[in-house]
Amino acid sequence: MAAPATAMKDPLTDPGRAPRRAIQRLLRSVFGMQRLRAGQQEVIDSVLAGRDTLAIMPTGSGKSLCYQLPASLLPGATLVVSPLISLMKDQLEKLHALGITAVQLNSSLTRAEEDDALATIARGGKLIIFCTPERLAMPEFLALLSPAPPVLAVIDEAHCISQWGHDFRPAYLEIAAALRALGRPPVLALTATATEEVTADIRAQLDATRLHVVSTGIYRANLRYRVIQVTNAGEKQDEVLRLLRETPGVGIVYAATVKAVEDLTARLEELGESVTCYHGKLAARERQQHQDLFMGGERRIMVATNAFGMGIDKPDTRFVIHVQVPANLEAYYQESGRAGRDGLPADCTLLYFQEDKRVQQFFLAKHYPTAEELAAIVAAAQELPATFRADALQAALPEFSEGHLKVCLKLLKDGKLLRQDRKLGYSLKAPSAKTPTYAQLAQIYVDKQERDKQALEQMVAYAQSGLCRWKLLLDYFGDAGDFERCCTCDNCLSPPALAQPMALDDIVLPELSAAPPVPLITVGSRVRVPRYQIGTVLSVAGDQVTIAFPENTTRTFMAEFVAPA
Repeated sequence: MAAPATAMKDPLTDPGRAPRRAIQRLLRSVFGMQRLRAGQQEVIDSVLAGRDTLAIMPTGSGKSLCYQLPASLLPGATLVVSPLISLMKDQLEKLHALGITAVQLNSSLTRAEEDDALATIARGGKLIIFCTPERLAMPEFLALLSPAPPVLAVIDEAHCISQWGHDFRPAYLEIAAALRALGRPPVLALTATATEEVTADIRAQLDATRLHVVSTGIYRANLRYRVIQVTNAGEKQDEVLRLLRETPGVGIVYAATVKAVEDLTARLEELGESVTCYHGKLAARERQQHQDLFMGGERRIMVATNAFGMGIDKPDTRFVIHVQVPANLEAYYQESGRAGRDGLPADCTLLYFQEDKRVQQFFLAKHYPTAEELAAIVAAAQELPATFRADALQAALPEFSEGHLKVCLKLLKDGKLLRQDRKLGYSLKAPSAKTPTYAQLAQIYVDKQERDKQALEQMVAYAQSGLCRWKLLLDYFGDAGDFERCCTCDNCLSPPALAQPMALDDIVLPELSAAPPVPLITVGSRVRVPRYQIGTVLSVAGDQVTIAFPENTTRTFMAEFVAPA
């Protein structure tokens, strides 16, 4: 991960910054904690020093404290941009219990509740303000904040701001412009995962050239990963039922589609299991009711799409099961990481059925901006006043969804064909010799689509691999260092390609002679692996060989265990 651009001042010797003793006093008296965890002190020091900071810390490592504690020391308001209403509600209740003034602004509030929150913000002073990125982009909200702009802006789930992030959310693209309208306060971005690409994109999207990155690593020793290969839908359902009956405690079962969630929930209810479900097609009130049942312990099992979970804090979750392969390893790590937040052992299981890959391939066939659409937006803008708002453009182009239009506008801004003022109005810019063509701008998302396909292949490779699961995840996030094996995943406990050991008396030492040539393993060749049938080589990548066996089973082995059939 990126290193800090310059040496950080120690708040103890930096005049005007809160000393460490004030932090310790607050930690004990307000938050009821004796000491900070790994990385928290560095993040808090960086924030109090006024630096733009990105904290990459695993789920359950205390990212929230990294803004809650500074907010108690800073002189004005702290603005927290959060993607989920349920997450805001959870954080708000905890802050109120600690006696910290905090308000939320989102669509779940009644008119009276919203009026109270707006009045609290208007009075100013030390408080924490939670809002969605959509609310932050509203001119009337910016006008409310402008007389006393926030002294710190927190971007929660910051991977959503990156076009390479697995939860990319178009509304996040407007955050940087909104912060400029507020005088660009220092930013603290928080996420559990970020590849080097995503980190670089967060830096670019927030225009934070001197971003101080604090990464404590993604490894969580209490999570035990495993993959169970299944050959058909019936076998998969049998495995789910077996796992749920054999695994004690509460847990989450993730499926990729609403239909899969509803079918499995109905089946489990028939069998008398304590279960509820969550997906985006449920009414908001129903989603909240189901979430409360699970969070309150009235239901043992939550069956859900990926709509459930971001920011969910149920520390005693003992298992997470994926019944369909996720789109990429970032999503898998985030979702599986909702298990074991209390630090106790928890199981993370992926049921891999090769046909499920097609579901994610269907989701990848998204509609991205085209050169023709970008040209149509510029043409429509030419018919509007010199400075116009996005909603005026939306009215002129009703065939564009709101989210798709935001992505297109951001592309045109990045291509210097549009500018955005402090009031979030747009105006056209005259092209220059260096201005990219519409086709060149659209190519950015053609490239993204290709990267998404590669990310799905990496997810599939993880499911098929015979290597340590944690090693594969750490390698993917560039966080492996000298890590070799976790000794708790399925492949560490039962290496799939390990030959049976021989007794010393059975070993016959050959006469010294020239070593025979290593047989060439090529794609399409028939090979044999100890404990497995004869299979066909699908791919060879370095010292890893991926082999298809009968019954549509695919596995990856170290080359040393593979021999020609």
